[in-house]
Amino acid sequence: MRHDIKDIKLAKKGALRIEWARNNMPVLRLLLERFHKGKPLKGVKISCCLHVTTETGVLAEVLKAGGAEVVVCASNPLSTQDDVAASLVKNLKIPVFAVKGEDTKTYYKHMQEVLALRPDITMDDGADLVSTIHQRPVSMHSNIIGGTEETTTGVIRLKALAKEGKLRYPIIAVNDALTKHLFDNRYGTGQSTIDGIIRATNKLVAGSNFVVCGYGWCGRGVAMRAKGMGANVYVIEISPLKALEAVMDGFQVMPIKDAARIGDIFVTVTGDINVIREEHFIIMKDGAIVCNSGHFNVEIEIPSLEKLARSKKTIRDFVVEYKLRNGRRVYLLGEGRLINLAAAEGHPAQVMDMSFANQALSAEYIKNSFRKLNKDVYTVPEDIDNNIAYLKLKSMGIKIDILTAQQKKYLSSWEIGT
Repeated sequence: MRHDIKDIKLAKKGALRIEWARNNMPVLRLLLERFHKGKPLKGVKISCCLHVTTETGVLAEVLKAGGAEVVVCASNPLSTQDDVAASLVKNLKIPVFAVKGEDTKTYYKHMQEVLALRPDITMDDGADLVSTIHQRPVSMHSNIIGGTEETTTGVIRLKALAKEGKLRYPIIAVNDALTKHLFDNRYGTGQSTIDGIIRATNKLVAGSNFVVCGYGWCGRGVAMRAKGMGANVYVIEISPLKALEAVMDGFQVMPIKDAARIGDIFVTVTGDINVIREEHFIIMKDGAIVCNSGHFNVEIEIPSLEKLARSKKTIRDFVVEYKLRNGRRVYLLGEGRLINLAAAEGHPAQVMDMSFANQALSAEYIKNSFRKLNKDVYTVPEDIDNNIAYLKLKSMGIKIDILTAQQKKYLSSWEIGT
């Protein structure tokens, strides 16, 4: 079995960590049991380009239990947990092509390896896998019946592809499921981003000026958690609606050129390019910390930082000090890549439970329904979304009310008024 991982000897540790994640993923455990019995993915080949974490290990286990042939590569060069990769190879016999810290050339080489499976379904996080497919001749992947996309950045890319009429097969936008972005993006990103910053720097968040660039669901989560730890939070936005929401949520809103002068810690979560640029670096405080929790390392204009620096050094793991020509120091975390995965462990298993339940059930939906789907980007079917929420509540021991017959009639009619 072909694979490319750091060290197969890490498998025992990886297996224990996957077990810990599984213990905190009750919805996926229920799916694991059902998939093992019913084999709903029997005969399906799935190529996964995902963050190779403990939670992804549980998802891969569910897919294989469902009868799928699974192969995995990393969706980010710094997000791989090498012990998890080893466990998947040794214990589940799933080919994995991922090594933490791999260079860009290896990253794309690994993508080619998972595409050698000639998948029926792709499972992507950031749309790099789909993008690679679309740069190849159509005949190479004419057998693909559908795919899924995990994150906001990827969905944006795929919708652009669909708008141009170039998308070759249907994609389920897992990120747009309510049981994904309302929880994973907000609570997962919020907690894991703060975790990554603290692990990398050991800096006190309380009392700091904490700048959050972007107030989507990820930005909301980061701002909420920073505020909860005592930071003075400043939000940067280009959307008047999101900016107004941030103000109503109790945050200060201002342009990045103003925040650059006062910020102690900067986090980008926009999905766009060059949010923090040269003109911002040169006016930052001495000792400013800059990091990113958006999917790609393009939100911080790193080439400009390199150009402005008269020297640089790695002062801690995942912390590079850039000494600028004006004598001030700027600290870049995790090479500008996802700080929550570069320096920490990513989202907690409890929220990834719902996100990856969406992935598994969407794969099942694609297998059963692909003939009815056009080459477009689709939301997760509402019944799947609601069922995941129901199962999550059930696992937490929480019950909710149901509508009476009279209430259902009232909500479905127009005749009944006051």
